[in-house]
Amino acid sequence: MTRIVRFLLLPLLFLFAAPLAAQQLDFASADSVAQQLPRLHSLLIQHGGELVFEKYYNGAKPTQAANMKSASKSVISALVGIAIEEGFIESVDSTLAEFFPEYLEDDQNNEKHSITVGNLLTMQSGLETTSNRNYGRWVASRDWIKFAIDQPLVTRPGTNMLYSTGSTHLLSAILTRATGMDTRQFAQKYLTGPMGYSISYWSRDPQGIYFGGNDMEMTPRQMLSFGVMYLNGGKHGDTQIVPEEWVAASHQPRARSPRGQGRFYGYGWWLRDLAGMQVPVAWGYGGQLIFVVEELDLVVVATSDSNPGPTRRGHLGRLYDLIEDHILMPVRFAARVGP
Repeated sequence: MTRIVRFLLLPLLFLFAAPLAAQQLDFASADSVAQQLPRLHSLLIQHGGELVFEKYYNGAKPTQAANMKSASKSVISALVGIAIEEGFIESVDSTLAEFFPEYLEDDQNNEKHSITVGNLLTMQSGLETTSNRNYGRWVASRDWIKFAIDQPLVTRPGTNMLYSTGSTHLLSAILTRATGMDTRQFAQKYLTGPMGYSISYWSRDPQGIYFGGNDMEMTPRQMLSFGVMYLNGGKHGDTQIVPEEWVAASHQPRARSPRGQGRFYGYGWWLRDLAGMQVPVAWGYGGQLIFVVEELDLVVVATSDSNPGPTRRGHLGRLYDLIEDHILMPVRFAARVGP
């Protein structure tokens, strides 16, 4: 179903479809579509505080950790929010120069000195991207921090969005310098540990800095727990993990994405127009996704095979359609009409 047709049909769905209480949704249609996706590994849905759907596909198992790819950028954002709350980082206005003066000695015009933590979180550093065309050279370099900072400024910091994994890797390095702990230790103490789990695997750069924006592994249920924590305003049970104000700030559109209409970026979270709502999404390459839908008291997690192959093309689009058409729209309708 195209986005235009979906947009036109949504009001008709609310007007003419038979009423259905949210608790009666069985997501059979979602499961049916999911079974047709050869790269899909898992689909989990939590609604109204309950895990209402959990299935694994194509040989995947619940204990199988997923490489979250760029969905780990949302985790880095959470760690930055915690570090600010704990006083390790002063604010989102803290600058690159405060943490890496030795890398900025050749910046004669002091232009890069003004890049802030907030700029890095919103992909508005102004630095040439280290993703896409430059990714291979960046990860093959001897010093990832230096490589990222040495990139030319292609736009003024704080203006245009330019997606770059180097930006979130700089945040991981900032966390390491500011806290005196490596990023994984900091996460274990303040984030994953209090939530009852550990990051199973997470790669490092040549200097030992944990990869800020890729190669972090969690099981689908752990990803769901992270999403539910955000849904609950940063709380896990009775414990405040991420400051409530940071959760709200992270899910505000702060940069307009050049990747397509209706896409924005907050603090490490994508914001996409889906089912007539602006939905925060932790997005990872190949189909590693966490949707946090506060309006519907809903969290959806999907993981997928991200390896190259003939079935990769079109998978992400089909997965988004599955989630929008067979999960978000039915739950939104059920919430509208009530029991």
